[in-house]
Amino acid sequence: MIESAMILAAGFGTRLKPITDHTPKPLVPLAGRALIDHAIDRLAAAGVKRIVVNTHYKAEMMAAHLNARRDIAITLSHEEELLDTGGGVKKALPLLGEEFFVLNADVFWLDAKVSALTRLARAWNPDRLDALMMVQRTVSAVGYEGLGDFMVDPVGRVRRRKESEVAPHLFAGIEILSRRLFDGAPSGAFSLNRLWNAAIESGRIEALIHDGLWFHVGTPQGLATSEEQLRDLGIGR
Repeated sequence: MIESAMILAAGFGTRLKPITDHTPKPLVPLAGRALIDHAIDRLAAAGVKRIVVNTHYKAEMMAAHLNARRDIAITLSHEEELLDTGGGVKKALPLLGEEFFVLNADVFWLDAKVSALTRLARAWNPDRLDALMMVQRTVSAVGYEGLGDFMVDPVGRVRRRKESEVAPHLFAGIEILSRRLFDGAPSGAFSLNRLWNAAIESGRIEALIHDGLWFHVGTPQGLATSEEQLRDLGIGR
């Protein structure tokens, strides 16, 4: 069982302006609940015991909100300067286990029969992998209008979309990482993309395709579309 997780929550949420001018993106409500609370709820349901949340933008608001959660142990990893996704996780490694979930704070999804986190945990093989990501089919991603991120073959191996391609899958903001992925990682700010690329080259990363609904809430339009779809499904207010 994977007992620790990190939620990436330090960024400015620039694409979600003007909503994020006054509210950090993880605290923006969807279906009547802050985005980060949805993520925490799902991690707790999956058996996670400890969650690390990195903070920077409006860190005091984030800390006050998370302090109200008493159902699971939450530790803050504050960044005086933004460290990007890779640097943020690397800074928090002493607070995490040998393997751990990493979630984007703005990710929202609905599970099918088996939860996405349970499916990832069951598929995780630390002898073979340093990273296992959840991807979503672009054609069924609510509120998403991009070109996708990855090609995924029948056994889960991934390659990035070339500049001239449209990819059928996008990164769903949910993954399992091994601390081994960070061996030799640079100091300071860097993106997880850098480590993914190395893992793709070495064959140490795979993808699992989400079998439920997934919602893109990174823009005001995506958030509004997701809220409408969830309302139609009878979820939230």
